[in-house]
Amino acid sequence: MKAWIYSEYGGVDVLKLKSDVPLPEPADDQVLIKVVAAALNPIDFKRRLGLLKAIDSPLPIVPGYDVAGVVVKVGAKVKELKVGDEVYGDIIEKAIDGPKQYGTLAEYTVAEEKLLALKPENLDFRQAAALPIAVETAYEGLERAGFSEGKSILVLGGAGGVGSFVIQLAKHVFGASKVAATSSTTKLELLKSLGVDLAIDYTKDNFEDLPEKFDLVYDVVGQTERAVKALKEGGIVVTVAGIGSPIAQPSFHFVLASNRDFLKKVNPYLESGKVKPIIDPKGPFPFEKVKEAFSYLETNRASGKVVIYPIP
Repeated sequence: MKAWIYSEYGGVDVLKLKSDVPLPEPADDQVLIKVVAAALNPIDFKRRLGLLKAIDSPLPIVPGYDVAGVVVKVGAKVKELKVGDEVYGDIIEKAIDGPKQYGTLAEYTVAEEKLLALKPENLDFRQAAALPIAVETAYEGLERAGFSEGKSILVLGGAGGVGSFVIQLAKHVFGASKVAATSSTTKLELLKSLGVDLAIDYTKDNFEDLPEKFDLVYDVVGQTERAVKALKEGGIVVTVAGIGSPIAQPSFHFVLASNRDFLKKVNPYLESGKVKPIIDPKGPFPFEKVKEAFSYLETNRASGKVVIYPIP
């Protein structure tokens, strides 16, 4: 099968498109998926650069966590999914603890049934591929922080993949009383379209100097020292940036443990249109342009998700 693969760590040039990669065989608890679309996440390029080298799978590696596709084969112990099901998910359960050697930037991939949910009927494969890691991370962070109806939130990096979902979930699912978010000047309108009450241009204003304070600051960019200054008394910061770096208190850091329960929780809001995936307008990038897609993601200027489609 065709797949993107790298045999050494480094920049985008280590990525090679191969056409003779063996087709993966699903284990008893796995399904084989014909990949229709995939999406890139910051963890993908951090892994390719070797930042997870100490706990990574052996080289060579087919990158990619997020997938949307069609089940073409099921393992002996698979209970719910069947051939022909349209599914989506993050196929790597623990993002930084021995991630799979064979990811989603390929014609086919395998994944445990427990990591996959049925694709919402109102979403196409491109939109579904934009969801898994970002929406699961957003939901889990809000849940772990104890966010609930009537509380206020500030999202640092609101226009990115995770941030765009934090805004929508906080507003439409968790019942936030007020949602504020930061972005660059050109992305302020995107924030407002997602439901933000206070859009902050970080090129002009320091969010921590504003008079308004918040119950929760969701930090996607790695600025906990500034974030804690924007808290109300009793508030907390949740951050998903800067793995292994010291964080200011009161803050906590978490790494997503993927499972389909979060996807199942979010599916009704996706189907009703309350929560929508945001695909960067430069995409989707076709399969042969994966290097360009990585280069663009690594500028940190993407809005929403960088999606790969179509995959042959």
